[in-house]
Amino acid sequence: MRRSKVMACAVGASLLLAGCGGGADTSGGTGENALPGVDQYLGAPCPEAAVKPATDKEFTYWAMWTADEPQGKVLQKAFKCFQEKTGVKVDVQWLGRKAYTQNLVPALNTDAVPDLFDQDVSKVGAAIMTPGGTQSVDDVFAMKVGEGDKTVKDVLSPSSYDFPQNKDREGHNFMVPYTVQSSAWWFNKDTSGAVRQPRTMDDLVALFDKAKADGKAAISQDGDIPFYNMYFFTQLAERYVGAGGLNKAASDKTGQLWKSDPGFLKAADETAKLPKYFIDGWDAAKFPQVQQRWADGDSRYLYVGTWAPSETREYLDKQGTGTKIKYGSFQFPMPAGATHDTVEQMSIGFAVTKKARHAEAAKAFIAYFLNKDILSGIPAVADNLVPRADLAVPDDLQQVKAAMDDPKKEHVLQYDGIDGIAGGKWQTDVFDPADTALLKGSISPRQFVDQLAAKGADFWKNQG
Repeated sequence: MRRSKVMACAVGASLLLAGCGGGADTSGGTGENALPGVDQYLGAPCPEAAVKPATDKEFTYWAMWTADEPQGKVLQKAFKCFQEKTGVKVDVQWLGRKAYTQNLVPALNTDAVPDLFDQDVSKVGAAIMTPGGTQSVDDVFAMKVGEGDKTVKDVLSPSSYDFPQNKDREGHNFMVPYTVQSSAWWFNKDTSGAVRQPRTMDDLVALFDKAKADGKAAISQDGDIPFYNMYFFTQLAERYVGAGGLNKAASDKTGQLWKSDPGFLKAADETAKLPKYFIDGWDAAKFPQVQQRWADGDSRYLYVGTWAPSETREYLDKQGTGTKIKYGSFQFPMPAGATHDTVEQMSIGFAVTKKARHAEAAKAFIAYFLNKDILSGIPAVADNLVPRADLAVPDDLQQVKAAMDDPKKEHVLQYDGIDGIAGGKWQTDVFDPADTALLKGSISPRQFVDQLAAKGADFWKNQG
């Protein structure tokens, strides 16, 4: 799963679109890279629903997935089961990652909104909650999930939903998570040799130098995805300034925090050392070409989210070459002088629109989806992590999950939430141009920090 993955089919600006994935294909994968539990999950009986809507017999859902994606297959089973156990039909539109901006945001001032939609919490907060497009889902946390007396609140890890960025103006939760993600450096254990967690940035660079000595590109980087380019500076800066530090600087109306805290310049210095290890053509290719080159073995390392195994496995399966990857991962090391041993986490989940006509059914479905027999499809089929501690962790993600569960680490919302500031405009207007220039070597680390300060101040001045 990728938070803003290029959609599998073109999505226009119309409010209601036919799903690009076709019908309800819930068959499992059959290729070399198919996960062993897919068919078992999809063929398992439906659990009973503890919450059955009293009046609603249908609801609409605009999905951030396409029907043929692994998450789409899990959802299709959930829809079928929910209708079987409650009689409620789900009218789903498979719109893809950009549905929240291309479809939902334009619809907020109309009555043509879905009852239910999903996205990561930062995007929901920035684009939908801020203009008043969501309603409280606090009542969902008290609903039973169909496992005796267990409620949604009982089964979810508090860190997956109980944080400031998941609160509306009145302090209510506006999203219920069903997936959690993080990010890591990925490598193939079968072809990379012995790779241990680097303790220092010098150790990390040594891994890249070894890759080049072995005749490989060190890093695959899809440079046309802005938030992929964000990873390097934000990961390093978080280790200098800690949780909230980046967000505070980005929100500073004067822009001077970028210059007064030396950690930002140190992070920029470290970031500037990495692009020389990027694969040739990183800034000219179209996603997912460079990621696929990593899967094909052209490069040794890839830094993206916990969706990496799922996406690259799906690609290799479609290639039909019989190629497999034994996935390994590690975290960014602590750069010199840094004092915050951080790990990022992002929650993806369901939200209910303010104008929902069938909120009762939508909320009942959320509770049903969090039943262990339904939610287990996220790790079993989609190879992703879930916010329930009692469900399986995919083998590919064990190392990332260990980092996320490490009590010594400081948890940070992905990118420290700077992608959600001012409805996402601060990132696109201020950060992305400077970050791209830094990675391409057209500005120095000092100029990068100065640009964030100056452009940030101009941005906030123009916001009024």
